[in-house]
Amino acid sequence: MPSKNVLLAKQEQVRELAEKLKSAKGVVLADYRGLTVEQDTKLRKTLREAGIDYQVIKNSVIHFAAQEADLAALEPYLSGPTALAISLTDPVAPSKLLTKFDKDFEKFGLKAGVVEGKVIDVDGVRALSLLPSKQQLIAQVLGSLKSPLTGFVNVLNGNIRGLVVALNAIAEKKGEA
Repeated sequence: MPSKNVLLAKQEQVRELAEKLKSAKGVVLADYRGLTVEQDTKLRKTLREAGIDYQVIKNSVIHFAAQEADLAALEPYLSGPTALAISLTDPVAPSKLLTKFDKDFEKFGLKAGVVEGKVIDVDGVRALSLLPSKQQLIAQVLGSLKSPLTGFVNVLNGNIRGLVVALNAIAEKKGEA
């Protein structure tokens, strides 16, 4: 039986992870077995730069945290070594980055994911990775809003330009006469 201090530390770890899972926009579970130290360092650096929390956590801790966060559907995916990538801001970012690593390194594997509180399988994680990021979607919406305004301004400028050309032609004719 573990000592009281060890038990309290594990309970605290479960509570913290459950809070992260509850507030996370996107989570991806992965099997990191077979990665070299260099590959793992590159993965961690890329995820850190994207603002994604990446941790290797015992399956028992994930199990209890998932139960507390109402994500019991993660249970079938908790076998073998498990790493969690958690994003509190962007639901697409973890799946985009880890899917890229899954393609680049054959020994790295995706297990499952959580998006906005819904558990998705590997195919769902891959499909999610194909979606544009939040910033790209905002840029597309703003671009589509801007294009009609730009066209309207060009039409107005065209009419004014035509009027100026006509007045200039009249002025030149009167100047010649």
